[in-house]
Amino acid sequence: MATAKKTNPRRGSSFDSFLKEQGIYGNVVAQAEKEILAWKLQSAMKEKKLTVSALARRMHTSRAAINRILDPSNPSITLGTLEKAALALGKRWRFELVDA
Repeated sequence: MATAKKTNPRRGSSFDSFLKEQGIYGNVVAQAEKEILAWKLQSAMKEKKLTVSALARRMHTSRAAINRILDPSNPSITLGTLEKAALALGKRWRFELVDA
């Protein structure tokens, strides 16, 4: 005899639902994605044993520009800049379009 799965009556809404109810879902997701991109760049730099100065030299830019790229709160980073950083690290970006 198959048993029906019981739902937990104390379980509330999902975190995504909460963020949507608060009207901040898009901002939170965008910030998380920026932080992931910055983390991936920092991980690649560590893997290649590159400092901010060394990456700046490879990209023909300043350390300040690299710090802006690595700052997830900076809203002005373009896909072109990300591509240039990836190439300087011997990498490439792969972006994926997914259902919302």
